[in-house]
Amino acid sequence: MEMHSLWPRIESLLAGVSKPARYIGCEEGAQLPLHSPESISWLLVYPDAYEIGLPNQGLQILYEILNEHPFAVAERAYAPWIDMEALMRAEGLPLFSLENHYSAASFDVLAFNLSAELTYTNVLNLIDLSGIPVRSGERCGELPLVVAGGHCAFNPEPLADFIDLFVLGDGEEPVVEITECLLYARQSRLSRQETLISLAGIEGVYVPSLYEVVYRRDGLIESVRPNIAGVRERVEKRTVADLAEWPYPKHQLVPLTEVVHDRMNVEVFRGCTRGCRFCQAGMITRPVRERPVAQVRQMVSEGLARTGYDEVALTSLSSADFSGIEQSIGDIIGDPMCSGQVSVSLPSLRVDAFTVGIASEIQKVRRTGLTFAPDGGTWRMRQVINKLISEDDLFGAVEAAFSQGWRRIKLYFLIGLPTEQDEDVIAIAELAKSCVEIGLRYHRNPTVTASVGGFVPKPHTPFQWFGQNSADELRRKVGILLGAVKGVRQLTLRWHDPEASLAEGIASRGDRRVGAVLEHVWRHGGTFQEWSERFELKRWTDAMQAVGLSVEDVVYRERSQDEVLPWDHLSSGLHRDFLWGEWQDALVGAGQPDCRWTPCYDCGVCTGYGLEHVVASALPPAGGSQGTLQVLPSPPPTRIPLHIAPPSHRVLVSEVSAKGQG
Repeated sequence: MEMHSLWPRIESLLAGVSKPARYIGCEEGAQLPLHSPESISWLLVYPDAYEIGLPNQGLQILYEILNEHPFAVAERAYAPWIDMEALMRAEGLPLFSLENHYSAASFDVLAFNLSAELTYTNVLNLIDLSGIPVRSGERCGELPLVVAGGHCAFNPEPLADFIDLFVLGDGEEPVVEITECLLYARQSRLSRQETLISLAGIEGVYVPSLYEVVYRRDGLIESVRPNIAGVRERVEKRTVADLAEWPYPKHQLVPLTEVVHDRMNVEVFRGCTRGCRFCQAGMITRPVRERPVAQVRQMVSEGLARTGYDEVALTSLSSADFSGIEQSIGDIIGDPMCSGQVSVSLPSLRVDAFTVGIASEIQKVRRTGLTFAPDGGTWRMRQVINKLISEDDLFGAVEAAFSQGWRRIKLYFLIGLPTEQDEDVIAIAELAKSCVEIGLRYHRNPTVTASVGGFVPKPHTPFQWFGQNSADELRRKVGILLGAVKGVRQLTLRWHDPEASLAEGIASRGDRRVGAVLEHVWRHGGTFQEWSERFELKRWTDAMQAVGLSVEDVVYRERSQDEVLPWDHLSSGLHRDFLWGEWQDALVGAGQPDCRWTPCYDCGVCTGYGLEHVVASALPPAGGSQGTLQVLPSPPPTRIPLHIAPPSHRVLVSEVSAKGQG
């Protein structure tokens, strides 16, 4: 399709919308790629508003990798807000790229980042806004291929009727291989179907139209199997073996308007071996691959010089677990170029890895926000979820923060976890109140915010067999918490909307039939469902009823060991029997240690993929960092269930402060 700029038509609309800077591009770090008939053109789309999507590291990484390829170009797009979309549809203006303001349909590939299930209806809306058929089976000829990846792609079935292909796992290598496959398909004049079959041969690529779902009479899945000979029966995820080989983004985007997480971001490691049983990200991103300390220092130094930011976030699933964390913080704060003006934030902290040493280093410039995630209110509950931190760990981290000058901390908990009792819920309030008491030792008016999320069991975790708590039950537990924190003016309780947790459960746990639910919600105005002011549960329950599905069957029902789950034909690298064993261990409160520092218990990732944990130091973080790259060999696999003694990204729609409630 011929490409021409839509900018004159776009510019004429900007005076009538909020935040017009969302649509102009021109950020520091943005590229202006030159398209040619010899190149494969990618439009990388984040299915949420610009201010949410721009900081996304995954999109920025792929943006640079593709634009470095000699036969690829990449541009970006984000979901236009309600006002802009209304004007675009009224004027017949399609979704467009930010760099050249080309029509989305003129690209070869539309690639969506799936970071949250409630953005799925936005995905459908953006495909439609691009001017191409929403359902993949209705696309033909030279229309763009629609691709999706990200953590949510590990259960792609709810979107299977709308997406041409999914990428499972790390995307750095597959995007290059997909580009080269599409170049070959173009040169060989392959049909769309032939191209999809060819793409399905790339490791980590899942083409749902090449698979058939067979259902039993009772509505459960009998099998998911290829409908074409030669297509692999099970799709394995892709994993970058060494993060040091991928020092991206090299040119972080600096927005022209306010966005979330507006700071310099450097990924210090990928993966997690803590084994928290509720955490999908920790399970599907194994093994741990740390970036060398020297590379972290270089990326930070060059990034600060280029962007002018005065805050650096060292990002990962648990940044304080980085074995070179103290050295990296010291390097940043002590860098002469920073002149003592650049602060460091650790967006994800485990309380048993946060020390006075880390606290004292961070506060030398400016005290950034601190959020600790105990997740469970009692030691018994934390054994169930394998979050093996004691109250002493939590109180030690809180004291380290308050003693080093912090006056505000945030705590994050989950409710609705397996085996949870009311006393476990009440204990959340008691822990938060104890943290207030610690703060009062150091400050006249400390603030503790306890945020509570309703647990949604996710695919490829030990809790994938668990039946989710109902919205009514979650509301009841929030009520218990409100009563328990009453009268403590320094304590604020926030909670995620239980109704949104129900919708998330539908989107994340459903099979291919849930696609009709998503389409119904979208066609009845259900976009931007991550935003509290746009969310309405009735759209979801009406859609479930309209397509003949039961909330009980999709969300609340516990699964049996032999049931075929919608995602069983897709592999995150974890043995199914390992996950089942972890589920059984959870029910009896048995814990597993961090396998980065203990004998392998054969989850399947390292042995199955021939991978190893890559760390910056051979010692755990508490033992100090040497800053040298070492690879830890995997010992012979042996599963050792252990009973361990106690050791020595959404809109929150409700908030109540305990102040004045006494």
